[in-house]
Amino acid sequence: MRVVQINSVCGEGSTGRIVSDLHNILIEHGHESYIAYGRNGSGNGGTAIRIGTNFDVYCHVAITRLFDAHAIGSRKATVRFVKRLSELKPDVIHLHNLHGYYVNIQVLFDYLKNSDIPVVWTLHDCWAFTGHCAHFINIGCNRWETQCHSCPQKKSYPKSEFIDRSRANHNMKRRLFSGVEKLTIVTPSGWLADLASKSFLKNYNIRVIPNGIELEIFRPTPSLFRSEYGLDDSFVILGVASHWTKEKGYHFFMELSRHLNDGEVIVLVGLTEKQRRSLPANVIGIGRLGADELAKIYSAADVFLNPTQADTFPTTNLEALACGTPIITFATGGSGEAVGDGCGYVVDKGALSEVVERIREVSRKGKCSFTQHCIERARQAYSKELRFREYVRLYEELLNG
Repeated sequence: MRVVQINSVCGEGSTGRIVSDLHNILIEHGHESYIAYGRNGSGNGGTAIRIGTNFDVYCHVAITRLFDAHAIGSRKATVRFVKRLSELKPDVIHLHNLHGYYVNIQVLFDYLKNSDIPVVWTLHDCWAFTGHCAHFINIGCNRWETQCHSCPQKKSYPKSEFIDRSRANHNMKRRLFSGVEKLTIVTPSGWLADLASKSFLKNYNIRVIPNGIELEIFRPTPSLFRSEYGLDDSFVILGVASHWTKEKGYHFFMELSRHLNDGEVIVLVGLTEKQRRSLPANVIGIGRLGADELAKIYSAADVFLNPTQADTFPTTNLEALACGTPIITFATGGSGEAVGDGCGYVVDKGALSEVVERIREVSRKGKCSFTQHCIERARQAYSKELRFREYVRLYEELLNG
């Protein structure tokens, strides 16, 4: 079986790692696998296909900023890529993020509609069925259900400085993304599957396959982290993000820091140097880390707090679970779906007093009363190998009719 995955990035970022991990599992099981990507290094040698060049990306960014014309740039690059696809003759094409300034969806979907090749499309956010944004729950917008227009998030990713094409973009996506005969939609969370079923994608088969993580890395891991930071007698509240923004909950953590008792300390991983210079005394800031170091900090923390404003299915929740650390998260998007019985708490978005109450509850009960529930939940539901085998079974099912 020959599979070609298409994503904005390869080998880095959450979706880039998902694509690379699935590629590796396909290779291990004797299949032929390729990754087509738009930007940032691949690390997959001859099986990686870059769509376009840096110059193509810059031009695509420019027309997005000026004209809100995201995903309809890179025309020549996509024509060349489609020619390569025709030469490869894949058995399955697996789409991931088509936003990211690298592919022309008009050219790509014209090819898909005429190729008779089974297509799997994993939605990692809501961009596929909106006229502009990747997430809308943070502002409570529901225009995507009928007709996007006058976009209130025009200047959010993918940012447009001047023109609002949300109505035209929404109509274009409806036309292009409908009528692909052999297309199956996959989402990592039930929440996103429910949204897709209310959009113009509702006529497709929609399945849920949660993200998986590497349980050999993310597991209870002893370290000297607490002693190195003078936290041996502290209650450690951990937050992890690759980029800390208001949407990821950075401002919420700053507000929370003003309501903590002595001995309660926040540790934030993934901060920039500028952010680390302006933290309150009871917040410890750390830059971005690799998986092995992250596992040590997850394991050292007493509770993992994820106050995300909009997220599909955060991998950080799964990593914390696998390391035996209970979770407190907002009921936003699919973030709460990973929190099983005995694994933590899901609270209302922005409910500061309830978060503080749940932190104290974890402190009273002790982390040890949650740990085994968390580890077992991760083992049974979020093993990377198990989840990615579901994709392989889906490919085989589609090929066998």
